[in-house]
Amino acid sequence: MIKIFEHNTESEKEKVSARKDLSMEICENLWQVGGAGFTAPDDAAIYLIRCGEKAALIDAGCGNAHDKLVNNISAVLPSTVEIEYLLLTHCHYDHTGGAAAVKDQYDCNIIAHYLDAVYLEKGDNDVTAASWYGARMDPLPVDRKIRRPKETIRIGNGEILAFHCPGHSPGSLVFVVDFDSIRVLFGQDVHGPLDPSLLSDTQQYIKSLKFMLSLNADILCEGHFGVYQGKEQIEQFIRSFLNIS
Repeated sequence: MIKIFEHNTESEKEKVSARKDLSMEICENLWQVGGAGFTAPDDAAIYLIRCGEKAALIDAGCGNAHDKLVNNISAVLPSTVEIEYLLLTHCHYDHTGGAAAVKDQYDCNIIAHYLDAVYLEKGDNDVTAASWYGARMDPLPVDRKIRRPKETIRIGNGEILAFHCPGHSPGSLVFVVDFDSIRVLFGQDVHGPLDPSLLSDTQQYIKSLKFMLSLNADILCEGHFGVYQGKEQIEQFIRSFLNIS
């Protein structure tokens, strides 16, 4: 069950500039803390996973509402829990523009696929789509580069599986977490788009969509289209993008 939480943390003296911190609990130990309606309109969705006394963020948005993001995280995550990783699904600016600020804030390790990391580390404004947002992608060091089709990221009392799912970008990743009997798929930007400037590949994209279907997730956390619950609803959503020319 998805629950919306609003946390009014400002004192009476600050009512003039009062802001409500917004988070969405998707299931136990999983929240959406960023994205349109949570941080800034251009941000892709940002998800927070807790595994015992460690946590991870999935993506970082554009970075234009970093303080809001921090407030949203603080509202649901105890200060004793360390954010150990920032997991980047791909290199595009609406997912990575805020990564440097997140790393500075939490001293976390950034993980991305090596095929996308090259464009982050050299600050490529075209392949990262920073130019689409009228922004500049400053070079972003990546601490760990995913190189195999499947890798396991151990964190706290759990683990996160990373799968290479190219197509939208050369190094697109999806992440899978099993919360007891609930399998959650972080399939950011299932919808694409595909564009030559992003080095998209249609055949790889179709193959990746079919692979995502095989993961048999109970919950899909998408990058811009929200959260889907139930295997039938998830399958219907993913299949809707398979018939492309």
